[in-house]
Amino acid sequence: MDKDTLLKALLTLVPMIMSLTVHEWAHAMTAYRLGDDTAARQGRLTLNPLVHIDPIGTILLPLVFALSGTGFSFGWARPVPVNPARFRRDVRMKTGLWLTALAGPASNLVLATLMAIIFKVISMQGMPDAALAELVLILLFMNVALAVFNMLPVPPLDGSRVVLGLLPDRAERGVTGFLEQYPFVIIIAFFALIRFGGELIQWPVIQVARGLLWVTGNGA
Repeated sequence: MDKDTLLKALLTLVPMIMSLTVHEWAHAMTAYRLGDDTAARQGRLTLNPLVHIDPIGTILLPLVFALSGTGFSFGWARPVPVNPARFRRDVRMKTGLWLTALAGPASNLVLATLMAIIFKVISMQGMPDAALAELVLILLFMNVALAVFNMLPVPPLDGSRVVLGLLPDRAERGVTGFLEQYPFVIIIAFFALIRFGGELIQWPVIQVARGLLWVTGNGA
């Protein structure tokens, strides 16, 4: 493995770990604010990546994708435990669940926006450090991709919980019952997303990333 390949792998792996850490922390923080301290009691209410890392989903798989040279990356962290029974009395379980689910992708969009602002700042310096600029752009696009991918309405992605939470109770029970009766639908749909996810989310990711760069004055 040459030095350039290893550097490229690290420029993918490090932002992936950072982004997934923020994503899971946001789930834990939202649940905590809604009254559920399950994640906090397990030490998950932290931005320390070590407590969120899944050896396969956070390290091995993203590294394999990075070294493959396909340009597509995919990964996950340890899911944050959420117990809706511990939400405050004024928070409906259904509402708390979809708010907690939404927090993950929302946090990635916030981080992507922050990266767009940082990119603007370093671009104003005339001759910005190329490695730093590349890392910031990777973080920006990676977080937009994580947000878009996770909002797809396919279990176990966050988007499915958001959609189910916003459906009327009768419709939610119908969809949930169908998925429980035909779990293979979930499996097929999820692995199809992994296989074709890059093509599926490429256009919205590019448009959202360009929009963030434009809003923050980067002229994209």
